[in-house]
Amino acid sequence: MMDKKKNSEFSPLDATESMPGWRYLRLIVESLFVGIAAGASVSLLRLGLEKTELLREKFLERAKVDTAFALVLIALLAGVFLIICFCLRISAYSAGSGIPQVKGELRGKVSQPWLSTLCAKLVGTVAGIGAGLSMGNEGPSVQIGAMAGKGFSRMTNRKAEAEKLLMTSGSGAGLAGAFSAPLAGVIFALEDIRGDFSRDVLVSALTACVAADFVTKNIFGLHPVLVVSLPAAIPLRCYWLLLLLGVILGVSGVFFNQFTNFMQDRYDRIRSRYVRIAVPLLCLIPVAVFFPKTMGTGYSLIREAADGKLLLSSLAILLIVKFFFSMICTTSGAQGGIFLPLLVNGALTGGLFSAAVVQIGGIDPCYTANFVMLGMVGYFAAVIRAPITGIILITELTGSFQNFLSFCLVALISAVTAALMGGRPIYDQLLDRMLSHRLTTTSANKALSSD
Repeated sequence: MMDKKKNSEFSPLDATESMPGWRYLRLIVESLFVGIAAGASVSLLRLGLEKTELLREKFLERAKVDTAFALVLIALLAGVFLIICFCLRISAYSAGSGIPQVKGELRGKVSQPWLSTLCAKLVGTVAGIGAGLSMGNEGPSVQIGAMAGKGFSRMTNRKAEAEKLLMTSGSGAGLAGAFSAPLAGVIFALEDIRGDFSRDVLVSALTACVAADFVTKNIFGLHPVLVVSLPAAIPLRCYWLLLLLGVILGVSGVFFNQFTNFMQDRYDRIRSRYVRIAVPLLCLIPVAVFFPKTMGTGYSLIREAADGKLLLSSLAILLIVKFFFSMICTTSGAQGGIFLPLLVNGALTGGLFSAAVVQIGGIDPCYTANFVMLGMVGYFAAVIRAPITGIILITELTGSFQNFLSFCLVALISAVTAALMGGRPIYDQLLDRMLSHRLTTTSANKALSSD
């Protein structure tokens, strides 16, 4: 009787446990198709962003010498506003990062229309970030990959448990394709999206991430999205600085999450979601005039900080502007994620810390790039509370394991600091907020219908 009871609790995927070879063959084949679909979709997103960001830079350069051309840019900005609003109308689930929506669906709290959400997310993200909004394409890539997994599941009539597994694999594949970092995609799917280090998830996610990475590398080449060279590891005698940096990053990460909540409260006072979208687009005008470096994804800022090209005062100003502009953009509901903005803020924080320590003679300037990367690792661990993903991601981007110990130490300290301060992981925080809003809206609609 006990055996029958146990068997009845198995998921559809576990039903073929007696034939593990066939089971994993099918799982690998399905995950392979999901990874290819996710890689192709994310490649379209990356190509769109490359083209639009190049156009934006050309247009801004022309506007500096031709004042009348600024009117054309304002007209284009109005067009971007219409595109973003249209995409939100097609799929309300395309708003924001997209990772909370994926986590919500895996928990059975929401159900996204896969095709409209995928298309709306792709187009809206290209329009917004291409125009200069300070957001990232990694969160949208995760959602796009998950929707590719859901679409494959629906077209092949897979059951609910299998669909969740394919969505998880697709989300990891989306991140792998966005960064050209397959191992980080696998760990992210395990550590944050699913929160389950099971054999099924590992096999499926690994297959999908490798497939997505193969697709994107055939289009963009074998190099990572962000190439930063770390010629030497930080000496052990300087590790006391890592303890201090880890605490600073932990505190900064908690502040990032709390300020995100604060900004969403402010936006909630604006009833129309279309008016909320207009706010960051209007802020884009003065930012483009005075701080154009803070526009868009921010990859160039990370490179400049790592190269030691920015002075202490410049790093401080750029950090402040990038932080607040990112908050205005990412909490507005426009398509785009917080994943990359938080990495940029971490890089600038690490660069600022390094510049300050160098000035007082605490360390050699040649380690500036190390501290920039450590800032990204620690900030990621504190904000998202996925330290393993952060460590693996930055390790893949740098292509070196000689800094692995320092990455682990900073990630651990920043995550522990954030936990001791009572901070919550950002995507869980956003998911709870999204679900509470849906519950409030449903209750209000029921009250109106009863009246």
